Amino acid sequence: MDDIGLVTLVDPAVRPRAGAIVQDAFDLDCPWHHHDMHQLQYAFASAMELEDSSGRHLLPQTLAGWIPAGVPHRNSVHHVPSVSILLSADMVPDAGTRVRIVRVSPLMREMIAEAMRWPLKRPLDPTGEAYFIAMGRLCGEWIRDEAPFTLPTSADPALRAAIAATQDDLADATLSTVCSAAGLSERTLRRRFRSELGLGWDEYRRRARLLRAIEVMATSDTSIARIAADVGFESQSAFSSAFRRLTGMTPRAFRSSGAQALDGSSA
Repeated sequence: MDDIGLVTLVDPAVRPRAGAIVQDAFDLDCPWHHHDMHQLQYAFASAMELEDSSGRHLLPQTLAGWIPAGVPHRNSVHHVPSVSILLSADMVPDAGTRVRIVRVSPLMREMIAEAMRWPLKRPLDPTGEAYFIAMGRLCGEWIRDEAPFTLPTSADPALRAAIAATQDDLADATLSTVCSAAGLSERTLRRRFRSELGLGWDEYRRRARLLRAIEVMATSDTSIARIAADVGFESQSAFSSAFRRLTGMTPRAFRSSGAQALDGSSA
């Protein structure tokens, strides 16, 4: 990981203690960097990618990314209706020291949207100051509700080979073919996935398939049945069940909410 260092976004000498950066027009893949403020990143439609040392995270509109001040990370944002809320490091109790993927409640979504009234490049008025003090305290509560929406990574060469073999052939990858790519026995691979990545290989493959499906759903109009088959699910019903367990939404509701958010963002 080659961290390019501190990115302040706005000159610290003139920026307020908190504010919003609207990202709708962003089309970029950021290198590794960190901020001196806490960051809450959210997409109102489609999805963004966020990566830290523990793995890659996908942020559909049901989830937000919490990035504490000083934590190296990188982002991919490509014309997604989205925003980052930046908060001074002293505004959030127990902010933690790692990226967290958190579920977005209706209150959280509305407060993120309202926070866009105060761009980070402008001074805060008294209302904005009070608003972000309250939001900072709420963030301390919101970040406890984490979602399993990440794909862990590893520096171990054998596990990296296993992960690559799984990702490169999601629809047809089998434990046998992945073990061959990694040079490990099935028993050893299962044990090392569980001990080093925190989940078994079968669960890793299932989660990888779901995250790939979400990316396709967010960027195309391919049918849900086609997407389910392309990523390796035996039936649309099996895909829908797994999707709902992970996201709390059906695939159809996910796609519909994205369309509604896009309509609203262009109004």
